[in-house]
Amino acid sequence: MNKRNALKIAASGVLLTLGFGLLGGCSETRPQFRGVDITGADYAKDLRLPDHNGRPRSMADFKGKVVIVFFGYTQCPDVCPTSMAELAEVKKLLGPDGDKLQGIFVTVDPERDKAEMLKAYMTNFDPSFLALIPTPEQLTAVAKDFKVYYKRVEGKTPTSYTMDHSAGSYMYDPQGRLRLYNRYASGAPALAADVKLLLKGS
Repeated sequence: MNKRNALKIAASGVLLTLGFGLLGGCSETRPQFRGVDITGADYAKDLRLPDHNGRPRSMADFKGKVVIVFFGYTQCPDVCPTSMAELAEVKKLLGPDGDKLQGIFVTVDPERDKAEMLKAYMTNFDPSFLALIPTPEQLTAVAKDFKVYYKRVEGKTPTSYTMDHSAGSYMYDPQGRLRLYNRYASGAPALAADVKLLLKGS
């Protein structure tokens, strides 16, 4: 009798194991992103601003591409050039898929960052990258929508001020949906890996 019960218990264990295995096989596996997965977030859904060529832009313009959006300013001493250089490196790491990456730089200093200056700044990193130029009023609204912090810090002269600002970036999939938040200095290999996952998922 004990032997029969033991066999029943063992058989039940095997069936349970098989059952869990089948359930596991049917469950959807989420991509293992390096950035912070914010899929489904109810903010930063679109960005309607003119670029440095004077052309109105929105996320719909970049369908089919992974878009990375960064907020900064041209006179930023370290964070901004480091982040843009990192983004240019990501494009190189993607090889043939590099053309499927769109870098977007939104200035938080529209008072000094004029179109020609921003165009030259983008070209320094990659000619395909675009800078968007909000009015001060638009910047207030966009920063709120994207949960971005920025603040003017006065310098010794009226024009020598600096801008404190958030240092992370947002990543959108080829359908234009917000998917990831990337912390500052995530590293080009990590960003490139996430871009590849989003392109593969499309």
